[in-house]
Formats: sequence, C-alpha cells, structure tokens
Amino acid sequence: MAPVPNPHASVVVVGSANVDLVATSPRHPRPGETLIGSEFHEYPGGKGLNQAVAAVRAGARTAFVCAVGDDDAGRFLHSIASDEGLNLAGLHISPNEATGRALIVVDDGGENSIIVVPGSNASCPPATNIGPSDVVLAQLEVPISTVTNSFVAAREVGAMTILNPAPAAKLSPELLSLCDIVIPNEHEIGLLGGVSRLQEAGVETVIVTKGAAGIDIHRQGTSQRLSSFQVTPVDTTGAGDAFCGSLAASLAAGHTLEAAALRALAGGALATTTHGAVPSLPLQDEIEALIAASP
Repeated sequence: MAPVPNPHASVVVVGSANVDLVATSPRHPRPGETLIGSEFHEYPGGKGLNQAVAAVRAGARTAFVCAVGDDDAGRFLHSIASDEGLNLAGLHISPNEATGRALIVVDDGGENSIIVVPGSNASCPPATNIGPSDVVLAQLEVPISTVTNSFVAAREVGAMTILNPAPAAKLSPELLSLCDIVIPNEHEIGLLGGVSRLQEAGVETVIVTKGAAGIDIHRQGTSQRLSSFQVTPVDTTGAGDAFCGSLAASLAAGHTLEAAALRALAGGALATTTHGAVPSLPLQDEIEALIAASP
C-alpha cells in the first residue's frame, strides 16, 4: 500500500555536527601501537548532521537543530547543511567553543572506531518549533537535557519521537517514557539493560540494528527480524545514521513501520558502499532502486 503523504509532516533532527578526521589503516592499532595509514580525509559529520542529511536526501522536509563554533569548521558545516537544503533556523553559533571533531580509523574490512570530541555540541539547544505531524529524531552526542526537553516539546503537540542512543549512556525513566521508538545497535542494547527494560519504561518500539545481519523490531508482545540488503562494504561510517534518518523520513511520509524499516535498511546498506559519512548518504531514488532490484 502506498503511503499517505502529509504535506505538514517534517523531520526535526536534534543533534551533533562535527568535522570527521578519517584515517584508513590495514587494521585498528592496539594500545600503545603506532601504525602507518594509507589515506586521510576530512568530512562533514556528527550523528546529528548525518541523520539530518540522510532524512532530507530520503525525501523529507528536514530541520536541523545543532550548535557549531564561530570558526572555519563551523562555517564549513553550516555551508554543507545549507547546500543540502536543511532548515537551519535552530542552528546555534557558540562563540566560546570549537566546533566538534570526530577521530575515525577505518580498517581494510570497512569497520571503524571513533572518538568524538563534542566541543560546541555541548551548547546544542532543544527543539521548540515542532508540529503535531513531525517526527523528532535525536541522538546522545548532545546533552541528554537537550534531548529530554526536545521530546517534552514534541509530546506536548503529539509529534513522534525517535531516539538513537549513541553513544550509549544511562537513560532516565523520564527520557525513556518520552520515546516512541528507540534504535540501539547490538552493543548498545546490552548497555541499556536490554529490550525488556526499555519496554517496561514505556518505549513502544525498540529496533535493534545488527549491521549486515539486519534488524530486530520489538514491539510490546511481538518481535520481527528483517534481513539487510547484500552490498560490498568499503566503510561502515554513517551506516547507522543513514538507517535512522531514512526511517524518520519514511515515517514522516506515511509509510508503515515495516515499510519504513525496509527503506531504512536499504539506506543503511548503501551508506557502506562509499567512504565518509555525509558523502555516503543515499538519495531517495537510490534507496528505491535497491529495494526494487532485490529479490
């Protein structure tokens, strides 16, 4: 069944904006070890910016609430977000903090390890201009109070809330009670106390992402597994963000949860086929083409 479009629905992403400093290496270094890398690149990134760009490329009108520094990196990210067509009315410029950075190592198998230095992301404001049909998406690279206040504002008008709890942190019952959907990966779900704890706190839907193994969708009393799409990965950076942004865009467009999850899986898979986070995020036509070409 085709989705029922809502011209008033938008995605509102509350989250981080970083410059990603990416080094490629045959493998990840052990403690105390120095390796010689093969390439180095600087990309726009941050889980918030990644997810906002993923949502807008997947076809959603998207607003991005974030904070950047009054520096060259902040101006670079502002330019990238503007060029992507994001609504930046909620962008805050922090005069006393440097724009956030992420230090990323990618090995020959495409697996990554990441250290995030938040910088100006600590000043990210909460979302305030939310409509009742909106989908509000947040992560944990900005203060938990920012996420909580954004979700309170969303609940007050009846908007949908989605939390990607990355990096994993201890979450209060108050915050969990404000979440319609929580999307942890297979490592984060253990740190959060398991699916049952989230559901007991009032989370309606928990989607556990498992990389190439697909996803498990847990709703109160039911669970369902969806397989991932088969691609040849070169860099997994941004794949989870592509999933989250594509899911939010599809839900805002009126797709059912299952259909939205399938589109999100396609978006996440495609993101692994290109180096970098923002550069890898697929367009709506690419997502639909992968779904149509798959058995």
